[in-house]
Amino acid sequence: MVFALVGLVVLALLGAVHRYVWRRFVGDTTAPGSRLRRAGTVAAFVLPLLSVGAMTSGRVGAPFWLQQVLAWPGFLWLACLLYLTLALLVGEVVRPVLLRVLARRDAARTGAESGTASGTPAGTSGTPTEVPDETRPRTEKLVTSGSTGVSAPPEAVARTACDAPDPVAEPETEAAATASAPPGTTPAPALVPQPSRRLFVSRVIGGAAAAAGLATVGYGAYGVLRGPSVRRITVPLAKLPRAAHGFRIAVVSDIHIGPILGRAHTRRIVDTINATSPDLVAVVGDLVDGSVADLGSAAEPLAALRARHGSYFVTGNHEYFSGAEQWVDHVRELGLVPLENARAEIEGFDLAGVNDIAGETEGQGPDFGRALGDRDRGRAAVLMAHQPVVIHDAVEHGVDLQLSGHTHGGQLWPGNYLAELANPTVAGLERYGDTQLFVSRGAGAWGPPVRVGAPSDITVVELASRQA
Repeated sequence: MVFALVGLVVLALLGAVHRYVWRRFVGDTTAPGSRLRRAGTVAAFVLPLLSVGAMTSGRVGAPFWLQQVLAWPGFLWLACLLYLTLALLVGEVVRPVLLRVLARRDAARTGAESGTASGTPAGTSGTPTEVPDETRPRTEKLVTSGSTGVSAPPEAVARTACDAPDPVAEPETEAAATASAPPGTTPAPALVPQPSRRLFVSRVIGGAAAAAGLATVGYGAYGVLRGPSVRRITVPLAKLPRAAHGFRIAVVSDIHIGPILGRAHTRRIVDTINATSPDLVAVVGDLVDGSVADLGSAAEPLAALRARHGSYFVTGNHEYFSGAEQWVDHVRELGLVPLENARAEIEGFDLAGVNDIAGETEGQGPDFGRALGDRDRGRAAVLMAHQPVVIHDAVEHGVDLQLSGHTHGGQLWPGNYLAELANPTVAGLERYGDTQLFVSRGAGAWGPPVRVGAPSDITVVELASRQA
């Protein structure tokens, strides 16, 4: 019941946002019945349907080819919707200011034209002067055929003036102007109707918002498709022996192999990791968004990972949406070592791993006692756990360093502020008592293949001994 209500609220919110975006980009800038308005209205219905299809096709078991068809336009539109809406909201602040500036400019221009039409040149006094005789108005004479010098009565002059055509009237169309022009003369061009001030401002703000929003999404998509960058940090551990000083762990999380990011994405990540020559590789969950049957081949480049002490893997919440047991078996076949609430002794420290808390629904949640309970607390302990929220369990079990992911660093600004509400650390290294927590921003993206304000990365964590 709760999920149904949340779903209805989300759908209502999406409907309201799409209505607002349609109004500002289409309703305020196009003419009723025009092709542009019809096209914009169709897009306002089709694009959200594609987004819903992209989000639900995998969950309902749709064929993988259909998931791929829906994923690109559906998820990209969600990112576009976010940044187009934010750009329009900024435009709402600019709109009244621009309207006021244009109104004042038009008022000043109208005043200047009125002053010119009054016939009082600048720099002259308003005192009437004697008009010379040759410039005085004269009584007009009407000359009829066969007569000369007969003055017309005043009412005839007035009637003649009223019957004359209005010299200021403009022809309605260019064709009418051409037809009314005397033979052998060039007709004056017809006046082109100018948009109203409000329409002009709507088009300017709409165009600027579209350019800003789409450029932001384009740049964010380029960053994801280009692949993650490499970061390097040094983490001192009090219990680390001198022999392990300088030990390098390549931490990668949230690869999110799926309908959008496939085998080429995996290959780029593997090549980037191998180029750092790490001593150990830690894959900290959310490897995939889909089943082994659909994505097994896309994950195969992981078999090429090279590290002196091997590559290790723990589950993330998305593995439990995709068949965690099958994926654990598959990564083992690819040469990675799954740590399912287990521990391995590495040169100079213990490396432990716990299942993600999403596994609790399947009876496979994290078990810190099993992973860390019987170890020698005199040795340094490094824990792989997908979600940062388990840091307090890590502190209780004497962990020196926890490696996590899950947050994506917020992925899409201002999503980082929402991520802060649900996670103790969104990205980077922080200390909780005697335990340090490092959270990776991840190497892939979930949903829209776009990152804004949270670039993807692979981090080389270099352990430092205080005895060195």
